Amino acid sequence: MSFPNLYYKRTAATAKACYICYKPTTTVLATIDTADFLYTCATHLSDHGFATRVFEPEVENKIGASLEEIAKVREEWEEKQRRKKEKEKQKEKADKDKDKDKDKAVDEDEKKEDESKLKVPGSLATSGSTTPKPTHEKYILHRDIFALRVSEHRRRRQTTQAKDLAPRLPGAPSSSLS
Repeated sequence: MSFPNLYYKRTAATAKACYICYKPTTTVLATIDTADFLYTCATHLSDHGFATRVFEPEVENKIGASLEEIAKVREEWEEKQRRKKEKEKQKEKADKDKDKDKDKAVDEDEKKEDESKLKVPGSLATSGSTTPKPTHEKYILHRDIFALRVSEHRRRRQTTQAKDLAPRLPGAPSSSLS
């Protein structure tokens, strides 16, 4: 029964003794299938002689905006800028005319703003579904610490096998040799 040297940092509900210093801690390093787990202090996680954190560049790329999202935001911003310029031009014309056309233009602008406001929440809902989910921090144990964990699991497995096998073995002779 072998397990990979890749542990995920998790938090437990109850505090137990640290594997190294025996201080109570809720931080747990566990394999993906929880075949092996050990309680560790946060100070030991920063110690390179105990464990090393694994950084994934893929996670950083997921957090950043994709090119499609950037283009979409840029297009929306340019559209808003065009609308602002149109409004300024219409206001200048309205100041010159000062007629009933001014009221109609303002009404049209308000309608356009209402339509754009209705479109914005819909676009936000689609972008909200693509947000990345947070993952647990990954650690690799130092080779000596990992060797201790593997040997401890091997010892446990051998003792359970010996206990299972012991009842099936024949007993020692109880009669005397004459």
